[in-house]
Amino acid sequence: MNKIQQWDLQVCRVCLLHPYNHSQARISRVISRTGDGPLYAVLAALLWWQGEAQRELVLIALLAFALELPLYLLLKNALRRQRPVGLPVFITPSDRYSLPSGHTAAAFLMATVLAASFPLWAPLLFTWAILVGASRLLLGVHYLSDLVAGALLGGGCALWALNWSQA
Repeated sequence: MNKIQQWDLQVCRVCLLHPYNHSQARISRVISRTGDGPLYAVLAALLWWQGEAQRELVLIALLAFALELPLYLLLKNALRRQRPVGLPVFITPSDRYSLPSGHTAAAFLMATVLAASFPLWAPLLFTWAILVGASRLLLGVHYLSDLVAGALLGGGCALWALNWSQA
């Protein structure tokens, strides 16, 4: 086991093997659900309805997701990192592998795209994205490095789409 895997496992143990893990999991489930796909569709519809400037923002987000999703699937299936084993798990993950975290990637993608148009909201948006990622660790389905990889993937795809749209 390499140093990153050892560190990841230690972080998971600290986060999941304590007497309050069930209470923490209840809150984490709610936060994690805010990073589910259907809420992004609702947000996109609301933004689309707001006018031309927001329609462009929705198109940028769609472009970013069009890049992020295939990369996510490629990485997840190429790396095939097993999810945490032997620790409490509070939800059933949607797939078998853990790296990168799709919820974290999507949350950071949305936070980055939205922050570009609404900079005053950036601290709140990125706090939300961090909480979505943390919730996945606290639910026992990801390691910390999965969250970092997801944040880099989502944020990177969003920055690419934002730059491409300005070219």
